[in-house]
Amino acid sequence: MGKVRIGLVAPGRRLGEATQARLEAFAAQTHLPIELVIHPQCQFSHGHFAGTDKQRIEAFLAVANDPTLDAVWFARGGYGAARLLRGLADGLSDHARSKVYLGYSDMGFLLSALRSMGCHYCAHGPLAGDLDRVGGEAAVLRALRFLARQGGQDIADGVDEDQFHLAFNLTILRSLLATPWLYSPPQPVCLWLEDVGEYTYATDRSMFQLTNSAWFKDHVERVCIGRFSHVPDNDVQFSMTSAESVADWCRASGRATLAGGDIGHDSDNKIVPFGCLHDWRAAQLI
Repeated sequence: MGKVRIGLVAPGRRLGEATQARLEAFAAQTHLPIELVIHPQCQFSHGHFAGTDKQRIEAFLAVANDPTLDAVWFARGGYGAARLLRGLADGLSDHARSKVYLGYSDMGFLLSALRSMGCHYCAHGPLAGDLDRVGGEAAVLRALRFLARQGGQDIADGVDEDQFHLAFNLTILRSLLATPWLYSPPQPVCLWLEDVGEYTYATDRSMFQLTNSAWFKDHVERVCIGRFSHVPDNDVQFSMTSAESVADWCRASGRATLAGGDIGHDSDNKIVPFGCLHDWRAAQLI
């Protein structure tokens, strides 16, 4: 097998020239069988975003539909991916549906929509821009190994062969509820949840909405609780932690929970492939 060609695109915030240079140097030092193909749009700038909506959707479709690329790796999070969803439906080719897609946080909008549109190999895992985090090289190496099809050891503990798994930032998942872009899995799932920078009362409110939704009741069998980090202090201390809030709402909904899910907005963020691992192995992607 030759090199795995990985296309990078930035549906949210721009990657930055210095980060791109460090990323290219680091990828070369790994000696993995990969080639990074970084779309110029990763350096575009339009206020908060890496280019206008039109530029970002055109760049995403160019990378997704490119028959010479094997995977799409999202450059950064930061709000923006939701604004691209309305331009996806008529733009994806069969080449897009055969690729691996990797990212997390705001990229959950795209991962869910892509899975709904027949892109079977989506995964929650490190972004290219995580290189800028403390310890970020470990996260980026984890992503590169996974995309190079050598990352079995980088999958989060608790992702088993036959259970169907999905993983989301809770705030993003809540925003997807009752929209046409929320993926409806074909069998009961283990849902992994994480979040960052949200007040505990906001997490509690999101869990109220999620656990009372038809989607949750119809599709979720159990919940794996990841890390809820950088939680702001409320003016009056909340009665429980964010993880305890998640567990409480799941318990009230009759869903089992697993604590200590190894995902979150940090350099230790492990990979959760959407679907069943045996399907990824059968396709020789893990």
